[in-house]
Amino acid sequence: MQKITPFLWFDNNAEEAVNFYVSIFRNSRIISVSRYPEGSPGPAGTVMTVTFQLEGQEFMALNGGPQFKFTEAISFFVNCETQKEVDELWEKLSQGGEKGPCGWLKDKYGLSWQIIPTALGQMLQDRDPQKSRNVMQEMLQMTKIDIETLRRAYEQK
Repeated sequence: MQKITPFLWFDNNAEEAVNFYVSIFRNSRIISVSRYPEGSPGPAGTVMTVTFQLEGQEFMALNGGPQFKFTEAISFFVNCETQKEVDELWEKLSQGGEKGPCGWLKDKYGLSWQIIPTALGQMLQDRDPQKSRNVMQEMLQMTKIDIETLRRAYEQK
């Protein structure tokens, strides 16, 4: 069992959101679903919590009501090895949501994600400050991150 588990508060669509996330990430599954009992804050028999895994990382989702909304102050950073993976996750997660700058998006449930190729971090950490500056300037102009465009900026002198 992992020691720290991200806990996501949804209004009343936690199960729908979890099914959406599990359908997108390959190594993912729903672990358990618990329902509100009689006399609890939620309608008896409706989904209270869903425990699930995305890429082996455990999460919990709660149908807690409309009191709290997601903000960009918390996001999920997804390391992507290929442009194909960036493209697939970008399109699937942003469907019905909002595409933002620099690899950020909000899904249709309002949860923020960063879809970032590992190559970006490698290029930004280069010892040559001009290379990393070129990559940063290029990245700041992007919505979805494009690895080939970043490589061209990286290789400029």
